[in-house]
Amino acid sequence: MTSPDSDERTGVWLIGARGSVATTAITGAAALRDRLIPPTGCVTESPELMDPAMPGFDRLVFAGHDITETPLPKRAEQLEAGGVLPRGLRELVHTDLAAVDNRIRPGIGAANTPQEQLEAAERLTEQLCSFRDLYALSRVVVINVAATEAHPPPRREHADLEDLENCLRHPDPSGEGPLPPSALYAYAALRAGCPYADFTPSVGARLPALDQLAAKRGVPYAGSDGKTGETLVKSALLPMFSSRALHVRSWSGTNLLGGGDGRNLADPNNVTSKTTSKQRAIDESLGHPVEGGVHIDYVPALGEWKTAWDHISFEGFLGNGMSMQFTWQGCDSALAAPLVLDLARLLARAHERGHSGPLPQLGFFFKDPVASEEHRLVAQFETLRSFVERLKEG
Repeated sequence: MTSPDSDERTGVWLIGARGSVATTAITGAAALRDRLIPPTGCVTESPELMDPAMPGFDRLVFAGHDITETPLPKRAEQLEAGGVLPRGLRELVHTDLAAVDNRIRPGIGAANTPQEQLEAAERLTEQLCSFRDLYALSRVVVINVAATEAHPPPRREHADLEDLENCLRHPDPSGEGPLPPSALYAYAALRAGCPYADFTPSVGARLPALDQLAAKRGVPYAGSDGKTGETLVKSALLPMFSSRALHVRSWSGTNLLGGGDGRNLADPNNVTSKTTSKQRAIDESLGHPVEGGVHIDYVPALGEWKTAWDHISFEGFLGNGMSMQFTWQGCDSALAAPLVLDLARLLARAHERGHSGPLPQLGFFFKDPVASEEHRLVAQFETLRSFVERLKEG
């Protein structure tokens, strides 16, 4: 779908641009532009959320950062071999993949001191502005689809933008930089005036200092942690228990993951960010803490696929104990990629309409929605639908 009477183009800058999710999104956007595939999974193409003024798939220009060097065409070949991409599709969009790969810049890697972080932020900001200018883009949306990182310990500088920038520009020579990589990317994106989304549970833009920066620069941001599998099912089931006054006693889940995501979450420091994000939906939806938790295992043989098994025990009338179990199996990249495209289009439209700061209206897409405690899927969808209607009305 193309915006009527408009030649404007929107940049989509992906952090982790050579990863599985990014490669699937870039391949899918090119295929959608050429009508090689239907828009299955893209909610912005559904009748309830369609807005002709959103940037069309043929109006998206992709670029990004990554610390790996595997070219996008090669990564697409690997995903095809793993059954994520249909046979032959990567060859049909090879020119697009090669062009995007030429626009991918080295990621920040290790930037530990305040001086290194300031230099990295200035370089990232300059690259985003140059990309926007070089391709005459109306705006650039930055989306973090990189590997999950551990949450940083709290620091005074996280609470105030002036303190943060003072730390970066006038550091203690013996001190460490105040920002983890995800927040450093977010800082650079907001400085460049780019709408931003955290598709991972990393801290990203969720620091008070960066919220202040978003307001100062007049740009919207959204997050966190894309809701693609087990938590998607939870957010649909939780209202059933609460609306029927059934008391949930426990909710336990086991997730089996392959691929890079599973390998990254095998690190106990990184996995805490993910499990905390997953658990929030249950406690906040039910209004009370629930026994159990989420366990994640890395199973290399699963490749790009994941399996989640959940056991729920609940209490009914007269104290009768009952239970429910479900199994979810899916391809994480294929579930996530259309949502990345949706977020790029929605954030671009929100920015065009003058929105800034956190967008809780996009909580439908996230496990841990920023500025919102609403996790019920139907309620989130209605909020999103109303938001799109308001965007259309101006």
